[in-house]
Amino acid sequence: MSFRPDFLPFLLAIAAASFLCRMGGFWFMHFVRVTPRLEAALKATPLAVMIGIVTPVAARGNPAELAALAVIAIVMRFSPSDLIAAMAGVAVVAGVRFLSA
Repeated sequence: MSFRPDFLPFLLAIAAASFLCRMGGFWFMHFVRVTPRLEAALKATPLAVMIGIVTPVAARGNPAELAALAVIAIVMRFSPSDLIAAMAGVAVVAGVRFLSA
């Protein structure tokens, strides 16, 4: 893989847009009264995003990804760390793909 200088402006524009969206959200939340209902919705958002990412992967039924989902579920059952579970899932996908290649 080689570095393409013509790609750099696009990368910087995407980074700036991402930063501005995040900062805009933080700025906007200064004007919003956080009710218990809104707080519950904000706490549920990460789970909804993860379900949106995992569902299409599970529906495809690739063996590496299904094995990783099983390992993630097991690790999450016995470990309080999401990071450990995610790293275990990545390791399983990489291992299964390496062994099947």
